[in-house]
Amino acid sequence: MLTRRTTFRLYPTPAQERQLFEWRRLHAYLYNAALAERRDMYKRWGISVDYFAQQNCLPAFKKQWPEFKALGSHALQATLKRVDMAFQGFFKELRGHPRFKSFRHYSGWTYPCKQSWKAQTDGKHGHLKLTNLGTIRMRGQVRTWGEPTTCTIVYRQGKWYASITVKCVPVRSTQPGAVGIDLGCKEAITLSTGEQIPKPEFIAAGERLVKRLSKALRRKRSPNRKAGIKPSKRWIAAQRRKSKAQQKVTRQRHDWLHQITSKIVSSNSLIAGEQLNVSGMTRKSKRGRRKKQKAGLNRSILSVGFATIGSLLAYKSAEAGGFYLESPTRTLKPTQRCAKCWELTPKTLSDRVHQCSNPKCGHIEDRDVNAAQVNLIWARGQELTSLDAESPSSTDCGSMRQLGAKKRAKSQTKQDGNPVPLRAG
Repeated sequence: MLTRRTTFRLYPTPAQERQLFEWRRLHAYLYNAALAERRDMYKRWGISVDYFAQQNCLPAFKKQWPEFKALGSHALQATLKRVDMAFQGFFKELRGHPRFKSFRHYSGWTYPCKQSWKAQTDGKHGHLKLTNLGTIRMRGQVRTWGEPTTCTIVYRQGKWYASITVKCVPVRSTQPGAVGIDLGCKEAITLSTGEQIPKPEFIAAGERLVKRLSKALRRKRSPNRKAGIKPSKRWIAAQRRKSKAQQKVTRQRHDWLHQITSKIVSSNSLIAGEQLNVSGMTRKSKRGRRKKQKAGLNRSILSVGFATIGSLLAYKSAEAGGFYLESPTRTLKPTQRCAKCWELTPKTLSDRVHQCSNPKCGHIEDRDVNAAQVNLIWARGQELTSLDAESPSSTDCGSMRQLGAKKRAKSQTKQDGNPVPLRAG
């Protein structure tokens, strides 16, 4: 059983929407109160307040504030858990110090168990029943439905959503093929077969629209709390138009990435990618002449979604019983290595064609296609025992039998003292 998350759009009645707004305000108040307690107790008396101490205070808190009783004890505990996770990330130096949340921008709350909610659906549309609120109509469709476990109510861009986690056994079909991929800005995805998938035009058109709306937003009077300046009505309207356009570009990109990755997984059981430090690649440049060029390169990388493509291919390959491997880019250097003779040929970003420097080879190929072929050759030469399958239930029985047979053959060879033969790349 695997855990998958799906999102449904909620359509509450006006009375239900008013109640949802009130609950969101109360959860934001609880979050800020828990954050203030931790901060003040440590600053004044040096006492560290943990999650369990705040959880034990909830009964007394609800007696003092009776309006919190309608939210449910488990939902209140989940909000306190958010505060604890924020501090744990701060202590591990993974994020900054937790900040107070604005009531207007608080995202939502979570039901960690099925005590206060029930999803009345089989995976396609249906209704969501919440305690002390009633039944809310929802629309959406999930690929594989199962047993619902948690529910998160989210308010974003004037719309309500229900993000539900489901325990299920997803099944995908795949073919016994192998392909290597290379990600780039000129061509979004390049396959080892020579096929190149460009970034769709509607994403670029949406980004131009966001840029134009951002320029119009800068002409309006923006808010400034320190100076006591409130935003103008035109600024608020322009901000809404910009946010709506940004959300549309995000949805289009995610839809396109899901379609492309599903197509690749359905045709290949072995997919070879490359390890990319996207956060380092998109880091802001230092002061210099090429600051604008670096900012443009960062936008191109983020618009393609390098990190998202890898994560989608990983979990979809595991569902189909296939494997997704990422080659060590720094040591392998697929962009400079020849796929025929394995010789390194230094290149610059302007060199778009690979021409092997080895006089005995002389291989000529497109730069990105050659890099994808290098990734595929590396993946085929790896140990099958190091493949990262997400769950045995998502792997075909025949594949598991082959895996076990090769493991036993390898261990028997080591016991006999004979060298293990290398597989051909």
